[in-house]
Amino acid sequence: MNANSWLMGTRRTLRRGMVPLLALAGLLGVLLLAWQPSASALAPRHYDELEFPALRGIEIPAYERYELPNGMVVYLLEDHELPLVSGSATFRTGARFEPADKVGLANLTGEAMRLGGTTRLDADSLNQQLEQRAASIETGIDLSEGSASFSALSEDTAAVFALFADVVQRPAFADDKIDLLKRQYGGGIARRNDDPDGITSREFRKLVYGADSPYARTIEYATLAAIGKEDIERFYQASIRPEHTILGIVGDFDSAQMKQWIADYFGEWQGVGEALEDTLPAVEQAKAGVFMVSQPQLTQSYVELGHLGGQLNYPDHAALAVMNEVMNGFSGRLFNEVRSRQGLAYSVYAFWAPRYDHPGLFIGGGQTRSEATVPFIQSTLAEINRIRTTSITDAELAQAKDAVLNSFVFNFQSPGQTLARLIRYEYYGYPQDFVFQFQDQVREATIAQVQAAAQARLNPDQLVILVVGNPAEIQPGLDALAPNTVITPIDITIPPPQT
Repeated sequence: MNANSWLMGTRRTLRRGMVPLLALAGLLGVLLLAWQPSASALAPRHYDELEFPALRGIEIPAYERYELPNGMVVYLLEDHELPLVSGSATFRTGARFEPADKVGLANLTGEAMRLGGTTRLDADSLNQQLEQRAASIETGIDLSEGSASFSALSEDTAAVFALFADVVQRPAFADDKIDLLKRQYGGGIARRNDDPDGITSREFRKLVYGADSPYARTIEYATLAAIGKEDIERFYQASIRPEHTILGIVGDFDSAQMKQWIADYFGEWQGVGEALEDTLPAVEQAKAGVFMVSQPQLTQSYVELGHLGGQLNYPDHAALAVMNEVMNGFSGRLFNEVRSRQGLAYSVYAFWAPRYDHPGLFIGGGQTRSEATVPFIQSTLAEINRIRTTSITDAELAQAKDAVLNSFVFNFQSPGQTLARLIRYEYYGYPQDFVFQFQDQVREATIAQVQAAAQARLNPDQLVILVVGNPAEIQPGLDALAPNTVITPIDITIPPPQT
């Protein structure tokens, strides 16, 4: 058969096959022409005419909690939707408990736990075993807690869980890895003034809490140099102990089998030496007033203003959460007034940010062009004062309550998120139904309660106003904020390493 004959035959075959397809296409065309959608289905509708089903309520899936004889608390939550298992150990420790002359010790300990491998398995071998199974193990210590976590395919759970237990109980703290981390931390110190946002946040916390407060102090070359391997091992032994640990595991596992693995790998674990002294540091506001960090190279000002805040267990927490929604977001007062109507900033905010077991912050601010700095601050302060002195509207209350209740649901989208929330409540001594109490309080919040909370918690006389920017371009100057304004300069020079 020559090429022309083959081509002609192929065309005849295609034509025969196309006949039923063309007939079907014609039938569909007739049916589509016969159907005419109603005008109402095609007409666009305004967003406030759209109707959506109510968000589902928060549901806590079935879980089990128990304790080992050594004091370790365990949470188990089975979830067989995907062939995955993840777990986390939360340790009662934190950077707020490290010595003042060794700032950075907690962070260094947390990272070195994983980075240096274990006494049974060096770092390269540990990494290889995890990579072969597409698994992960991570550790860290932040301001108020420590953590270790793992994730694995269901079929690899036993092997990865054994490695996880080894990392938690037998970290090697290899010298070369500690040296590497210290060099990285030193590089971070050298670069910390490169980011205006970072400067603003860091110096604002120092002004509110005090530069020597555990909630504001920073790693310096001197404190980093003072940390030795023995300090890391001592802090680890004081912090990472079974009686200070909450273990949570979620995923595709059998609880009976998991309990056996936990007993095998953690049942004999005992703390070494003295436990960490975990009395919480005292907190009080250090300063108030107007402060300036001179950065002549900047073309805009970075502003933070606020004062000491409170805790989530305050009785008016729900009312303050509603106040936050009235003030912030695309429909909030600050966005509409300061950004949209006055055009003073692209971003602006002011919100009450509580913490679980120590006072947080009331913090506001944003970024604005240099010449608009004073009007921006004045406008933001005016909105803060307005919510203290003038009642919010019924519409604002309803919208804010809906926003709080609807957004809170997204903290419980997965079993893993839910379990993390339960562990956090236990860690900080909150009732397990705290979320439901909070929801009820938000639903019951009134206009009067929101205003009373704003009046009680927002204190104009205690405000810290910090500006990071170019003083020469801030016209009018910061002394125009109020009569007799004193502007205190902030020196952010980095103390050099000791030689």
